[in-house]
Amino acid sequence: MRWIDTHCHLDAGEFAADRDAVLARSRAAGVSQIVLPAVDASNFDAVRELARRESLVYALGIHPLCIERADESDLATLRAALREHRDDPRLVAVGEIGLDFFVRGLDAQRQQHFYTAQLALAADFGLPVLLHVRRSADQLLAGLRRTPVPGGIAHAFNGSAQQAAGFLELGFKLGFGGAMTFERALQIRRLATDLPAEAIVLETDAPDIPPQWLYRTAEQRRQGERSRNEPAELPRIARTLCELRGWTLEEAARRSTDNALAALPRLAALESSSCS
Repeated sequence: MRWIDTHCHLDAGEFAADRDAVLARSRAAGVSQIVLPAVDASNFDAVRELARRESLVYALGIHPLCIERADESDLATLRAALREHRDDPRLVAVGEIGLDFFVRGLDAQRQQHFYTAQLALAADFGLPVLLHVRRSADQLLAGLRRTPVPGGIAHAFNGSAQQAAGFLELGFKLGFGGAMTFERALQIRRLATDLPAEAIVLETDAPDIPPQWLYRTAEQRRQGERSRNEPAELPRIARTLCELRGWTLEEAARRSTDNALAALPRLAALESSSCS
């Protein structure tokens, strides 16, 4: 079996001490490919170099939680990076971009500006997008209808069935990960159960969104216990999907991998060339 982790921040500082071991565990678990999204102009080089060094793939973009310290020059840097590396087969998307209306105090208008500008860049360079979706699905969909892009993935999706259908109509896949493993995550688990099989891709968002078995309370974290997620957890996360849908683990691996390749055509081309 082979798995694709469609969203993992392996360049994050949480992995600085043992990144090689994390990668070794992921490969031993059958995770053959990992998508590394940038979050800020300052880590464009880091994700690209990590992807190149470890034969992974990457996306370039400015995360909505990072735009408070970004300005127009960062959009110019993104455009320049997309232009410079437009022929890099490991550059598979623009991302992580989007809107976050969950975190208080963020400037909604500023978020919209950066989101719209980055959609335009994705359209210009013919790339899919990796979307951050938190209480913002309708606004994201409105932006996509104004500025169509070649599909992509709505990461860590937790919207309604109607919103899910809106993304699917626009050629998107929906990302499911550790949140799905919590029994009280009723909406996410309902979506994972009922969506068309071709809608679902798997992700960890490591080091974030730990699955239920890695979750630690705030008090436990204060006492030094770790709740770091990592890509090797993906097959175990997939077991929850199998329980919800009645799939075998082999079917989950095949379907989610096929869906990831459909969402990210450059990754599909890269995989095809490596097998030829």
